[in-house]
Amino acid sequence: MTFKRFALGGFAALIALSGFAGSAAADEVNLYSARKEELIKPLLDRFTADTGITVNLVTGKADALLKRLESEGMNSPADLLLTTDAGRLFRAKAAGVTQAFVTDAISENIPEQYRDPQGHWVGLSLRARPILYAKDRVDPTMLSTYEDLADPKWKGKICIRSSSNIYNQSLIASLIEALGAEETEKWATGLVANFARPPKGGDRDQIKAAAAGQCDIAIANTYYLAGMATSKDEAQREAAAKVVVFWPNQDGRGTHVNVSGAALTKAAKNTEAAIKLVEFMTTAESQAWYSEANGEYPVRAGVAKSQTLQAWGDFKADTLSLAKLGENNGDAVRLMDRAGWK
Repeated sequence: MTFKRFALGGFAALIALSGFAGSAAADEVNLYSARKEELIKPLLDRFTADTGITVNLVTGKADALLKRLESEGMNSPADLLLTTDAGRLFRAKAAGVTQAFVTDAISENIPEQYRDPQGHWVGLSLRARPILYAKDRVDPTMLSTYEDLADPKWKGKICIRSSSNIYNQSLIASLIEALGAEETEKWATGLVANFARPPKGGDRDQIKAAAAGQCDIAIANTYYLAGMATSKDEAQREAAAKVVVFWPNQDGRGTHVNVSGAALTKAAKNTEAAIKLVEFMTTAESQAWYSEANGEYPVRAGVAKSQTLQAWGDFKADTLSLAKLGENNGDAVRLMDRAGWK
């Protein structure tokens, strides 16, 4: 992987990674991002235009970037890690490759439950993981909670991806916190018994399966549905139109949510500029861009949502501190294995 330098006007030049290992410049930030280039580059360009600070970007898979940070240690050129899921942010902190950073702006803009209690990471966009149902086959009055999905009435009707997926692990971690491990394991066993097929594919594949009649219910992050609903691919738009969002647990703790977020690396050389970039991402303008461009919910309160998200209605989100998703991850993985969730 090589860094890509994004400057004003969208100019990009490839730069050798070794060029950053031993020096720091006040007008640049080195960013490792698990977000795809097209999902983050426009925001980085705006940051450069506003501040004159260049962002040198390397993209990759989330787990691979964390391993890279671990192997590089204090020689890492990265100042910031941008990754998906609070569980992965927790792993980065546990691996010792991040450091605390707290500013008044971040504390004011981002609710406490979407920040690490010790200040090692901050959520930048919110993703919900609700129930999606086939509107021609499911009566929504039959739906209520995540817990209800273990009821035998849903036998052979549920599609969800594998237990190795961090999004599912974090969902289970949240249930452990809410219900306790014993009750969550009973639930997971019942859920597995209701699978329409062995887990396979990503969230979009679960939505497509529900649309095609392979199952009646899919569990998926909403930004995948938003991406399909606004896709240039007619088949994806048609599949998205066949499912409806149902917000579970609205009479209780609320729907499970997670974040993408940023962490300041322990090896950061451009600390001041890196923190400025994080603060920029928490502004109302940046949060609105996330919603419009990526189909994700703003983490900051009071920011307008995209029309796609508005069409799904407001919902009550679980207010659990997302640090718990990482803390409970190991228990969640073992529990899913015992429940037979492949």
